[in-house]
Amino acid sequence: MSRGLIGIDWGTSSFRAWRMDAGGQVMDIMGDGPGILAAAAAPGGFEGALERAIGGWLSEGQPVIASGMITSRNGWVETPYLPLPLDAAALAGALLRHPSRFGALHFTCGAVSDPDGPAPDVMRGEETEIIGHLATGDGADGLFVLPGTHSKWARVRGGRLTGFRTVMTGEIFAAMRDHSILGRLAEPGPFDAEAFASGVRAGAADGPLLGRVFAARSLALMGRLRPAAIADYLSGLLIGDEVAQEAARAGDRAVTIIGRGDLADRYRIACAGNGIVARVAAPGMAQKGLWNIARKAGIV
Repeated sequence: MSRGLIGIDWGTSSFRAWRMDAGGQVMDIMGDGPGILAAAAAPGGFEGALERAIGGWLSEGQPVIASGMITSRNGWVETPYLPLPLDAAALAGALLRHPSRFGALHFTCGAVSDPDGPAPDVMRGEETEIIGHLATGDGADGLFVLPGTHSKWARVRGGRLTGFRTVMTGEIFAAMRDHSILGRLAEPGPFDAEAFASGVRAGAADGPLLGRVFAARSLALMGRLRPAAIADYLSGLLIGDEVAQEAARAGDRAVTIIGRGDLADRYRIACAGNGIVARVAAPGMAQKGLWNIARKAGIV
């Protein structure tokens, strides 16, 4: 009889954990632990951070599986990147078992696209979320986008991850807003849907992206963009360009968004502005992916 499972999605700046029963149903959630950068620098390192976050769960003897940047070169254990095509069985077969004072921990591998080509690409954690979505039975083929600091556009065929590309929209947005002249006139404010939509239209326009982004400053200088709307215009422009370029490259007019909160909604709005039908997947895909991988690996 399965004792259940503890699943952890541990990113650079985020930590989410789920305590599941013998059938994979979530009994408890922890969502406010430290990301790997903070955990590594804290007393006791990763083991100490894990104990402080979910120490009460760890004493119950359930197996533990973790995915995300915790398996990167900056994480607890660096696991390999698996080649495409990739499915839950491949991830399950490559789990890395690592000893700890809490017992054995199981770390997932990442995925690599075109490792010998001119621009190899990698992901860690997003493949688990895609596997979770596929495990729900809600479609086994299509185009997916996972918004984030580094967004992932992924192709699934026959229930397997067959290709993906990373777009650094989130990181570039933060750099432009906080460390470039584009953000000098910006002021904080509530979400401006009109400014965002205007930015999405500019993002889909022709011409070099680095030429178009200067409008985030010039429109403000002309009094046509309020300081509190500059960040949303810039966000819309960058996401709009990403959506237009990636959808055109993939040749799809439909996409599934795997993400949370307002960022997923921004991508949905940008997709609609580019004539793309987008649906947002239900939350909890990482948890479902971890359960499915653990089940196929025989640890539950």
